[in-house]
Amino acid sequence: MGSAFTVAAIAIVLLLCFVNRVEPFSALDDKISRLPGQPEVGFQQYSGYVTVDERKHKALFYYFVEAEVDPDSKPLVLWLNGGPGCSSLGVGAFSENGPFRPKGEVLVKNEYSWNREANMLYLETPIGVGFSYSVDTTSYDAVGDEITARDNLIFLQRWLVKFPEYRIRDLYITGESYAGHYIPQLAKLMMLFNKKEKLFNLKGIALGNPVLEFATDFNSRAEYFWSHGLISDSTYKMFTSICNYSRYVSEYYRGSVSPLCSRVMSQVSRETSRFVDKYDVTLDVCISLVLSQSKIISPQEASEAVDVCVEDETVNYLNRQDVQKALHARLVNVRRWAVCSNILDYKLLDVEIPTISIVGSLIKNGIPVLVYSGDQDSVIPLTGSRTLVQQLAKELGLNTTIPYRAWFAGQQVGGWTQVYGNILSFATIRGASHEAPFSQPERSLVLFKLFLEGRPLPAMF
Repeated sequence: MGSAFTVAAIAIVLLLCFVNRVEPFSALDDKISRLPGQPEVGFQQYSGYVTVDERKHKALFYYFVEAEVDPDSKPLVLWLNGGPGCSSLGVGAFSENGPFRPKGEVLVKNEYSWNREANMLYLETPIGVGFSYSVDTTSYDAVGDEITARDNLIFLQRWLVKFPEYRIRDLYITGESYAGHYIPQLAKLMMLFNKKEKLFNLKGIALGNPVLEFATDFNSRAEYFWSHGLISDSTYKMFTSICNYSRYVSEYYRGSVSPLCSRVMSQVSRETSRFVDKYDVTLDVCISLVLSQSKIISPQEASEAVDVCVEDETVNYLNRQDVQKALHARLVNVRRWAVCSNILDYKLLDVEIPTISIVGSLIKNGIPVLVYSGDQDSVIPLTGSRTLVQQLAKELGLNTTIPYRAWFAGQQVGGWTQVYGNILSFATIRGASHEAPFSQPERSLVLFKLFLEGRPLPAMF
């Protein structure tokens, strides 16, 4: 991230080591007695707020579910969705790997919930996302990676004061999409913090279809579109020679899209069709205009995004007053809870700053890293992620310990994997979307379980 981020990070860590102001609330204040319409379960749930800036009254909202069985022996896992500006509660918890999914007026049990293997903590970040807020509305202006990393660090530090039993617990951070920025930057601050005060027992990070290096990730879309029959040969040639995707996004963010790029992208959009979900090119769509969790990194698609209908159900459920009361949630500066924030002014050019080098520094410090890709995602395609992992392994001098091969979930191929130095892993999830645990929940759970256990993915069933 460069020297500026490093200097700022050290300053933040030093400040937190000496100023440890916390809220006078315990975990019992945040305990959920029961969510409306939920089935009977044997685990505990909590949700509420952690203030990360008293002066501006900034508070981040979390949802925490204990492991289904023997939570005292299971690790703590922090989950972050991307965007930037989309909800880990609505997307991660209620659409992907949480214990419930909304169905009409009730919640149904997710049989492949990740709290079968871990205590799951979902964080709505940054402020302005979901139920997270700032009373000072100027806080929503020009939020970027640095502020988000700082706030997330303060949140986690203070959350561990509320839940001190997790302070010494093994901790993993997982997430997807723009969390490829959030997670490495947060992990870096945690490691700096630990040099002054040992607090975070970080054991590994897992990044799903992550944004790690702008040009590589974005420009891999052209080949993906073409190889899957979404664009013609002539459009593929234009897409790779006249105006690639990273150039178009850079121009878009700077408000100066050239006529040349506009013509190329219009042709790409016409051929790929608004009725194909770019986040899963094989999945049928729900004909509604629910915002996709990664709308920000696909600017030309924002006005015509379609998503599966579970997000409609989630929006309806989380906007019920009885649900908000049960969650101890409140709406501040917005009238309705939304999947992605419409009040947050994120520094979108931060997407161009690579985080793959931070991933490398984490590996050098002994933190295992898994990069996984739903192989039906054209937004952050597997080919770009695989290339970045291979390059990083070469830079770090990591030899291949498990050569590229298929892995199995049950009696079917779950995807493909390669491991370097037993500390850096790449895996695909066959048939999965950008939000892999939603579209392939069983295969995603197998991958998650073995990641926590530090075991290789099975070579045969």
